[in-house]
Amino acid sequence: MKKIIVLSLMSLVLFGCGSKKRIVTKKEKTKQKTERVVKTTSPTSETPNNAPALNATELYIANYSVIAMEEMRKSKIPASITLAQGILESGSGKGRLSVMANNHFGIKCHGWKGKKIYHDDDKSQECFRKYNQAKLSFEDHSEFLTSRGRYSKLFQLKPDDYEGWAKGLRAAGYATDKKYPEKLISLVERYNLASYDAMVLGGKPENYVSAETVSMNHKVVKGDTLYSLSKRYKTTVEELKRLNDLETNDLILGQILIIKSN
Repeated sequence: MKKIIVLSLMSLVLFGCGSKKRIVTKKEKTKQKTERVVKTTSPTSETPNNAPALNATELYIANYSVIAMEEMRKSKIPASITLAQGILESGSGKGRLSVMANNHFGIKCHGWKGKKIYHDDDKSQECFRKYNQAKLSFEDHSEFLTSRGRYSKLFQLKPDDYEGWAKGLRAAGYATDKKYPEKLISLVERYNLASYDAMVLGGKPENYVSAETVSMNHKVVKGDTLYSLSKRYKTTVEELKRLNDLETNDLILGQILIIKSN
């Protein structure tokens, strides 16, 4: 009789321990599952209000569009073409020549008496022009095209005819790549570079903007605020809002702001 009682008690203890162990395991699994769910749904920093980071080409356009438009006003070379060539020739500003020599258009020495850099191109260690700042490269690009007779026909085109310019540059011998026109046109259309031509032309292709119109612009990039721009360009938030007809301080990524007008 005693044996039966002992065996019964042992069975109860073992059963109780086994049940407790299974309950703990179930709780642990449930807890782990809950933690995994929370982990995948908890990040809230990526909200729709966070603007995506600009890629290298978009940053290039933001940095040099104002210079391209200035050159268009002076030389009548479409800003869209200047930007597209700069993007293509400099690898969106990341190529060796642009980084080490501020040479955004791959212009070789050809009698150049300034600083030089040597770089493998069609031949080994060819001579290229080196500039102290990128703006000088853009100015030299304009001078290069306006001072050589073989490009003269391009200036007879409508000022916003980027397709004509792209094809004309190849025909005049600017590049040996047969697909050079298509590459330029693709860049212009992909990044809406023709909008910069329109800004310079004031929306009227037959007329260039006069000296009374906009003389400085800025394309909004990630991190820009009216306050930071007012400090950078030595103006005020209220003046920026007035020039751009802004009712609030909110900015949109890619928005073109008038910074200064004559």
